[in-house]
Amino acid sequence: MKLYQYGDNVDTDVIIPARHLNDPDPKALASHCMEDIDPAFASTVEAGDIIVGGANFGCGSSREHAPLAIQSCGVKCVIARSFARIFYRNAINIGFPILECPEAVDGISAGDTVDVDFATGTITDETAGKSWQAAPFPAFIDGIIRSGGLLNSLKARGVAK
Repeated sequence: MKLYQYGDNVDTDVIIPARHLNDPDPKALASHCMEDIDPAFASTVEAGDIIVGGANFGCGSSREHAPLAIQSCGVKCVIARSFARIFYRNAINIGFPILECPEAVDGISAGDTVDVDFATGTITDETAGKSWQAAPFPAFIDGIIRSGGLLNSLKARGVAK
């Protein structure tokens, strides 16, 4: 598991550049994820890796492609100081977990091994032997994430077909 650290105001245009939005295939989006801010990201990211970001992660346009590109890379979650509200909503809508925890962002270092317990909101830096508490997801959001997104959650409850 690797950590990728980015600063403040990582916008949706660098998460997935607009020139790649014509291909609706999530794997194609993943292959271009972060390329304008971190050209090696798409070729080095592995399932279970974590992104740590600063304030206002996911700002910019409201494109749903941004969290989808990150999720399609196999990233386990994004931990940030704060998220742009539309990015937060889009991430939850597709069932991608993101956690706000400024203390963890300040305490995690590149190369550390980090574990996240989504049920409790506990973020543990196993390398440094430190833990931080993010707010756990409310039950209805946890249900959306566990279902794989809002549409799947609605289908499971018989509200959508």
